Amino acid sequence: MKFKLVIAYDGTAYEGWQMQKTGTGVQQKVEEALAKLFPGAPRLHSSSRTDTGVHALGMVVHFEVPRAEFKMTVRKLALAINAWLPEDIRVLSASRAAEKFHARFDTAGKQYRYFVWNHTAMNPLLRHSAWLVTRPLNLPAMRAAAPLFVGRRDFKSFAANRNYEMESTRRRLTRCDIKKSGPQLTFIIEGDGFLYKMCRGIVGTLVQVGLGKFPPAEIKRMLAKKDRRMAGMTAPAHGLVLWKVFYK
Repeated sequence: MKFKLVIAYDGTAYEGWQMQKTGTGVQQKVEEALAKLFPGAPRLHSSSRTDTGVHALGMVVHFEVPRAEFKMTVRKLALAINAWLPEDIRVLSASRAAEKFHARFDTAGKQYRYFVWNHTAMNPLLRHSAWLVTRPLNLPAMRAAAPLFVGRRDFKSFAANRNYEMESTRRRLTRCDIKKSGPQLTFIIEGDGFLYKMCRGIVGTLVQVGLGKFPPAEIKRMLAKKDRRMAGMTAPAHGLVLWKVFYK
């Protein structure tokens, strides 16, 4: 039997989603909870990886268990898993999945959101989930720069290097918006796939546009250079949330 879970977590205490050789990944905690329920200790297959300190509201995973081991109703599955999880990880929903469903390979796109608190003093309730930027930001300049990321582009200038060569650094963004509510800015970035630290590179650069370090039109030159040193800073991890995963 195959099941699909939607998982939310506060990534503050974890070394990202994936199982780690050193430190604890969120995946480890969820698999330990599943092992309490199913003797076969099922392994999770996830839609995404998130880095150390990054959060999620819509991480999608799947796992399989022998039919003989599943001795509860599907409605109780999320409750049963949550009973064995720490408070900073929660299964929001659990459902049967089609036999051919794959949480990673069937994805059509993802939405990330990044939160900035633009004020001289941090909102203490958001200290683990938003980046404090104390200097005033030029929102019209940032909004002029954001659409320049939309479309199929080579995002090499905005992604951190892995210890291996990527087959392609071209990705397609369908959305790059900035919403404002009082001092809080929400960056909404949607696309068919993302490179390592790409969202944080985009947000860091847009914030620097807002601080007057780069004019909006500079984004085109940064993209064309395909060199990480040509773009802006990488925003801190704790403001980023994997918001939603889309499927075909």
